[in-house]
Amino acid sequence: MTTATYPDSYYTATANQLVARPRLEESIRCDVCVIGGGLTGLNAALNLAEKGYQVVLLEGERIGWGASGRNGGHAGGDPRHGVEELEELLGVEDAHRHWDLNRAALVYFKSLIDKHQIDCDWRPGNIHATFNAKETEHAKQAVEKMQREYNAEHMRFISPQEMREKVGCSDYHGGELNSENGHVHPLNYTLGVACAAEKAGVRIFEDSRVLSNDLGEPSTLTTAQGQVIADKVVLGCNGYLEKLEPRIAGKIMPINNYILATEPLPEALARSLIRDNESVSDSKFVVNYFRLSADNRMLFGGGETYTRKFPTDMKSYVRKYMLRIYPQLADVKIDYGWGGTLAVTMNRLASFGRIDNLYYAQGYSGHGLVLATFAGKLLADSISGHDEEFDVFARVPMPTFPGGTLLRWPGLVAGMLYYSLLDKFK
Repeated sequence: MTTATYPDSYYTATANQLVARPRLEESIRCDVCVIGGGLTGLNAALNLAEKGYQVVLLEGERIGWGASGRNGGHAGGDPRHGVEELEELLGVEDAHRHWDLNRAALVYFKSLIDKHQIDCDWRPGNIHATFNAKETEHAKQAVEKMQREYNAEHMRFISPQEMREKVGCSDYHGGELNSENGHVHPLNYTLGVACAAEKAGVRIFEDSRVLSNDLGEPSTLTTAQGQVIADKVVLGCNGYLEKLEPRIAGKIMPINNYILATEPLPEALARSLIRDNESVSDSKFVVNYFRLSADNRMLFGGGETYTRKFPTDMKSYVRKYMLRIYPQLADVKIDYGWGGTLAVTMNRLASFGRIDNLYYAQGYSGHGLVLATFAGKLLADSISGHDEEFDVFARVPMPTFPGGTLLRWPGLVAGMLYYSLLDKFK
């Protein structure tokens, strides 16, 4: 069995079933080898197995060890961009397709919870909060457009007065409420999908990092102590891709984000912070995002870094962001602080594609909990010859970071620092 461990976090401490799975120590022949034990890989494996394929999944650490098990738990069925931006980027017709498929992704996400009885603390509702009158008016117009043109009856505008009642923060001016979105315990959700995949026949190996990949026909994937020979390969590595596949590595940039969990809060205090228990994110470029856990802890995400190093004291690092929103939590104890790596793209839309017998989806840019789940399904659909929905995402123009993997970092940091500076004036 694996000796790899999970990072310390509130999610790890409250996980339902941290099952240790074997390390690959043999040679296996299969139809499809999936690389990556996050939501992209697990859902690709689950759907392929349900279609009758023999599937092996290789994870370098533990199932859900990366962003799939460390994220904020916000489950959204809307694209990374607003519909106006989508229309500019993709045209009106494909903007509607993306909107519809992102909503379908959320439906699929919820169906997995129900079908497999995944105990992951699902709670409905998500608020997008704005900081000033200009942003609030834009949010109002955006909601009207989405209701009028995108069948978004589940979205409504939140006035300044209602925002103050729903979210106990005087800085927020107004915003949007999406009643279809919600939040979950992401590690328990991911572990539940893994159990479903195994029941469907997927062989999962942990602590089995792929060291080399000979992508011929068939392909050979080699680990420290074994190998897998497969007709097709799925890459679900996202921010942890590193140098495994140079042809797509330059499409994404790994960045780090951080979260804390307070001690459990008294019910009255918890309700004064988020009255109706929705998840909340705001309009800053470096987004603050937060929600209450099932045991009334504030789970607050804030701050980013762009190197491999994490802050030495992640609790204090995130706490300063939390106190800007909720100074009333100054005396509350912080029980957990953790970070993780995600991947962004140049245009902040996910990167889907295929190269010969290699299929991939990556670069969810902070919207991966639901979209990565759906991406796995679409990857399996594409492998089985049903490309229509996969191709909606795959045909999005996906620029490479200037300078590729070698020089992408300085340019991204300069841009991020510029927008972070603008955040200070909100």
